[in-house]
Amino acid sequence: MKVQVTVKPKSKVRKLVEVEENSFIAYLKSMAIEGKANAELIQLLADKYDVPKTRVDIVRGENSRIKLVEIQNEL
Repeated sequence: MKVQVTVKPKSKVRKLVEVEENSFIAYLKSMAIEGKANAELIQLLADKYDVPKTRVDIVRGENSRIKLVEIQNEL
């Protein structure tokens, strides 16, 4: 499954808000430095879909606030 995520780094709270089906806004506490926000986003999505972090991959937008993320939630 692929989802589009708009990232808001340096937020006071860490949460994931579903805007539309397969489209989210991720509020992250980490700053977008040295991949910290990307790592936090991967952890947040892994927790939501109850999959290991290794099954969540940023396909496009690694250096952008708008990302396309693939989640492999099927065996």
